[in-house]
Amino acid sequence: MYGTVARMVVKDGMQTDFLRITEEVEGVAIPGMQAVYVYQMDADSREYYMTVLFDSREAYVANANSPEQHARFTLLMTALETEPEWHDGEVVYANA
Repeated sequence: MYGTVARMVVKDGMQTDFLRITEEVEGVAIPGMQAVYVYQMDADSREYYMTVLFDSREAYVANANSPEQHARFTLLMTALETEPEWHDGEVVYANA
């Protein structure tokens, strides 16, 4: 498995819009995508972490480079203060 962890900061007053957009964006069937998890931080309710899991690095890269993903990202950015911090990598352990 391969995926990313993204740190995001939502604009003031945009939490509801952010969650709506996230559900809409991540509700799309993307080839190779296995799961999406979004965490809201206790210390700052505007700070979120999202993990996305794919079958393989190739599936992840194909999605990341697609025009459809760019459109979804552009929509998500309307609710964010700055671009997410992306941390991509191979899953080396899972206990699911």
